[in-house]
Amino acid sequence: LKERIDEARSKQAKPETKLADSFRKTISLEFRDAPLRSVFDVIAKVSGLNFFFDKDMRPDLKASIFAKNTTIDDAVRLLMVTNQLEQKVLNENSILIYPNTPQKLKDYQPLSVRTFYLANADVKAVSNTIKTIVKTKDLVIDERLGLIILRDTPDAIRMAERIVAMQDLSDPEVMLEVEVVEMKRSRLLELGINWPNQLTLAPIQVDGVPLVLSDLRNLNRNNIKLGIGNVTINARKEDSDGSILANPRIRVRNREKAKILIGDRVPVITTTSNVTGFVSESINYVDVGLKLEVEPNIYLDEEVAIKINLEVSSLVREVISKSGSLSYQIGTRGASTTLRLKDGETQILAGLISDEDRSTSNKVPGVGELPLAGRLFGSTKDDTQRSEILLSITPRVVRSIRRPDLLTAEFESGTESNIGARPLVFAAPEPARWHRHRLG
Repeated sequence: LKERIDEARSKQAKPETKLADSFRKTISLEFRDAPLRSVFDVIAKVSGLNFFFDKDMRPDLKASIFAKNTTIDDAVRLLMVTNQLEQKVLNENSILIYPNTPQKLKDYQPLSVRTFYLANADVKAVSNTIKTIVKTKDLVIDERLGLIILRDTPDAIRMAERIVAMQDLSDPEVMLEVEVVEMKRSRLLELGINWPNQLTLAPIQVDGVPLVLSDLRNLNRNNIKLGIGNVTINARKEDSDGSILANPRIRVRNREKAKILIGDRVPVITTTSNVTGFVSESINYVDVGLKLEVEPNIYLDEEVAIKINLEVSSLVREVISKSGSLSYQIGTRGASTTLRLKDGETQILAGLISDEDRSTSNKVPGVGELPLAGRLFGSTKDDTQRSEILLSITPRVVRSIRRPDLLTAEFESGTESNIGARPLVFAAPEPARWHRHRLG
């Protein structure tokens, strides 16, 4: 089918090619208030073209033209524009001239149907652009197939083709190389002696017989039990260092969000009871760990703006309500920012630090406060925990936005009344023989 269409178009293009050869001949014209048809008669004799006139063309039209060594094409176009006329090519050497009125344009101006299949652009956005710029009224879209069907003049369709080519571009994409490091360090030092902190006295029961108030009169050192705690010597030191590394690589389309979760989904159980005594349980999941959200915006100069939202969470402790529902206390650290980086540039985000210092003392009152001997009457526990999160991100542009060249980005669009028409600019004539005609 495509070969048949191309063949038909090539056959239709042959008359215009031969007609263009005749139009490129040079001619000199000098007419003052001459009948327009007389001017076309002279041009017909020189070029060998046949001019046919519509019946509604006014016979009293006159023209004044003084042109030297200009092409026949430029002379005919100037005569038609200045007298509100249009032309229609009939064959290799025949042209129909008719008035440029809405009704005559409907009668003679050919219309074509063109179908555009869009691969990347939004169908509605492209159709709105065509309606706004080309002023096409007969336009149908199919969002399911991603196609646009329009009916208009060949000049308007050619302009619509350039507009579609400008908009139907593939979305840029970027590969984000992310590296997240969480460094943890803990130091624990416990030194001293834990002395008993309480003394208990209790009557001794004989043969398991419960005591009564009268038995208290017989208490002495032989029937009272003494209870005292243990003495513990503490000499402990613990050091631990650790790091958690995540190195994901994400490929994202322009202005689309991507999410990364490295961690666990912790269940939270909720118990619900109604007035009838029916008890039901529901389970909800909470994401705990490393959560990273990125949204890139790729520019023409291969720079990438990235919106980053980083959150690191961990379980602190379990919380059980009076009704038996289980929940968790979650500690979080987060950062949100927007960066603009070049292709291949690396940015490091740091400063998400959690630093805890805890000191616990257990001393004997009085003597435990002595400068040196106090170590023999008490125990001290120092616990230091520190963690820091580093985020490194590097964008790699996989598919960038192509900057169109000037010839593609800017083109002639005709006039307000004739969309897509060729501009009224004279071409340089060929250095060949030319004919001179004068009348008036």
